[in-house]
Amino acid sequence: MRDTLSASPARTQVSLRHLTGPNQLDVSLIEKLLEVAAAFERADSDTAPLRGKLLATLFYEPSTRTRFSFEAAMYRLGGQVLSAQDAARASSAAKGESLEDTIRIISGYADAIVLRHPEPGAVDRAARVGQVPVISAGDGAGHHPTQSLLDLYTIKKELGRLDHLRVGLAGDLRYGRTARSLALLLSRFPGNELVMISPLQLRMGGDVIDQLQRERVVETDDFNAAIAGLDVLYQTRIQAERFASSDEYQRYRGVYVVTPDAMQRLPEHAILMHPLPRVGEIDPVVDADPRAAYFRQARNGLWTRMAVLQWAMER
Repeated sequence: MRDTLSASPARTQVSLRHLTGPNQLDVSLIEKLLEVAAAFERADSDTAPLRGKLLATLFYEPSTRTRFSFEAAMYRLGGQVLSAQDAARASSAAKGESLEDTIRIISGYADAIVLRHPEPGAVDRAARVGQVPVISAGDGAGHHPTQSLLDLYTIKKELGRLDHLRVGLAGDLRYGRTARSLALLLSRFPGNELVMISPLQLRMGGDVIDQLQRERVVETDDFNAAIAGLDVLYQTRIQAERFASSDEYQRYRGVYVVTPDAMQRLPEHAILMHPLPRVGEIDPVVDADPRAAYFRQARNGLWTRMAVLQWAMER
């Protein structure tokens, strides 16, 4: 006689759609997700495809745009959210529980997990033990794949294409997970040239550079000269939380600032992007320039994360 209280068969790892880094996103999947995101923005798709589903958002680092947009996306898709916004202190991690054990437990409560963690590779570790889809919301100085998807969505929406672009990535490229992921995704499309603008000590790491076509990459510390021929300037902040000391951070803080004078060098057709938050590297006066796309960019996170959640959870 069958035990009516027995659990349903465990969900198998093979069938799960994790998104832990940019290398899981090929051109076909990128284009599919951006198409679905556009349909959500036009409001001409199923309004509640994830009704009855539950998303757990587990954030070991602070977040505004990523956490709110993921949670808003889930609600707009008809689902619900369990949220731990300060998981390092407000979960059993404070008692010494391992990330792996936490993920195993939450897998029993939710249909997918969105994880932000300060350690590079943490989301991959979570996916190896998770019994539901695990989606990266950023892992330290590693990667931030859904940010890069919304960045691509913004570029395509603003400029009409994702190929044959000259894109400047400026600021902290050593620790900046948003720029690291975007560089890899832009390299998927033909004819793109990446201009890496940073101090020598903050240049993009070899783990990313070695995956790019060297002839399509320019590295420079000359901000003013580099921005003159760009289609996209992707400005990033110098991240205080990634430096070993405040003195080291202060050496680079304010190294590149987008001012009205800098915007005069940027071509008229170009756009200025930033993953936000900004902490002084864009003069607020620049907000009035129609080429300043960063607040539009942030809004696009809702549509792209709706697309990612539907892809991961609707089976």
